[in-house]
Amino acid sequence: MQVHVEIRLFANLKSKTPDNADRFPITPGMTVGDLMHALNIPPDETKLIFIDGVRGSLDSTLNGGERVALFPPVGGG
Repeated sequence: MQVHVEIRLFANLKSKTPDNADRFPITPGMTVGDLMHALNIPPDETKLIFIDGVRGSLDSTLNGGERVALFPPVGGG
């Protein structure tokens, strides 16, 4: 069974946003890490993960219908 998530990528990750980011197909039970692998985003390029507005992690499980937001590390000084 195929379900979908909504993907939002920010800052320098934005260029990796797929055309179907509003309805990106996933397999239920895959993790955010699996999703990032499918998007060709290395784990060290992401600092913050939010799933439906709640802090998540690479091990967070996706079942479909979620909104996943990924933010890169932000430098400053």
